[in-house]
Amino acid sequence: MIQFKNVSKVYSNGTAALKHINLNIGDGEFVFIVGSSGAGKSTFLKLITCEERPNEGEIIVGKQKLSDIRRSEVPYLRRTMGMVFQDFRLIHKMTVYENIAFAMHVVGASSKEIRKRVPYILGLVNLQDKAGCHPRELSGGEQQRVGLARALANKPKLIIADEPTGNVDPAMSFEIVDLFSEINKRGTTVLMVTHEHSLIKHFKKRVVEIQKGSVVSDRCTWEGGND
Repeated sequence: MIQFKNVSKVYSNGTAALKHINLNIGDGEFVFIVGSSGAGKSTFLKLITCEERPNEGEIIVGKQKLSDIRRSEVPYLRRTMGMVFQDFRLIHKMTVYENIAFAMHVVGASSKEIRKRVPYILGLVNLQDKAGCHPRELSGGEQQRVGLARALANKPKLIIADEPTGNVDPAMSFEIVDLFSEINKRGTTVLMVTHEHSLIKHFKKRVVEIQKGSVVSDRCTWEGGND
């Protein structure tokens, strides 16, 4: 699903955010990305979504070489991805149903498709009874589930979650990652940045650690060793 081949990123101010990254993430994997603040995690995600471009190396997402992609093609690449953010980024004047429907509408889904898929997605995240609510009427955990539902609206092959549990309480954090795990079991690749070690210990997944722009560890928590 994702290949980094000797990828480096240096910003215009001289900050070396990533240094010679070599990493493969397979189709259908669930991978935690961890590291301290400023380690390079956000840059890693931005390179995958083409928000930033590398100075060196090659990135492949699916079968697409990102070095070959035109700026006009970037939105189409992003439509194959679902994005989940720490701060939810919901449209507050829209209902839960409308937030999810809007994500489908902008990619050209028909009204019939929207009417069929939105209730299905709401069922996946256990929010069937909140369809008519506005975000301000929901708890933080419920808002994040709306964010996940919106990310799933267009059947992405890849979910990218950037600190998705950062604004919810600890108990809800486990529920959110449970939902990601269920989505992953259905075949969607999940890439999740987190700093919560309790989640990493509980959910037996692959963990890639980035420090000072380099991958310093790539391990499977259920084995306890390095790959």
